[in-house]
Amino acid sequence: MAPQQKGKQGTKGAKQIVEENAATLKFYRNMALISQGVALTVMFLLPEGFTGLTIIMTIITLALHIGSYQFMSFMARAQYSESGSLLDSGTDLNMEGGLSEHVKDLVILSSGTQILALISNYFWLMLLFIPIRAVWLLWGSVIKPWMEQKNQQPDVDEKKQKKMERKMRRMR
Repeated sequence: MAPQQKGKQGTKGAKQIVEENAATLKFYRNMALISQGVALTVMFLLPEGFTGLTIIMTIITLALHIGSYQFMSFMARAQYSESGSLLDSGTDLNMEGGLSEHVKDLVILSSGTQILALISNYFWLMLLFIPIRAVWLLWGSVIKPWMEQKNQQPDVDEKKQKKMERKMRRMR
C-alpha cells in the first residue's frame, strides 16, 4: 500500500492533460491494432482459422476497438481559440473513476480475448464480461440507489408525530 499524501492533491495543467491524452490514445490504438493484426495474420496463415465464429467475433472486436477509440478521442478533444491558445483540454482520460476508465478496460478485454481466442474458441466467452459489467455498474449506480430512495420514509421528529396523532384522534 502506498503512503498517503499529506495536503491537497496536485492538479494537472491543461497542456499536460492534452499531452497525456494523446499518449493514452496512441497506446490504446496500438494495442487494438496489434491484436487485430496478430489475429488476422493467424487467420490468413492457418486455413482452419476461417470459421464463421472466428470471423464474426473478429468483426465484433473490430467494432469494439473502433467505437472505443472514437469515443475516447471525442472525450479527449481539445478546443483551441483562433489565435491557437488552448481553451479547453478535453476530458482527462487518465482520471480515476471516470467513464474513460471503463472504455480503456473494454479495449484491454477485447484485445486480450482476441489474442487468447487464437488458442481456443472458448476464450471468446470472455466477451460476456462486457454486458455483465455493464449491468453491474447500472445496478450499483442507478437502480439500487433509486430503489433505496423510493423505500425511505421522510424523518418526522417526535413532536410533529404526536401532534399528528392528536389531530387524528380529534377527527374521529
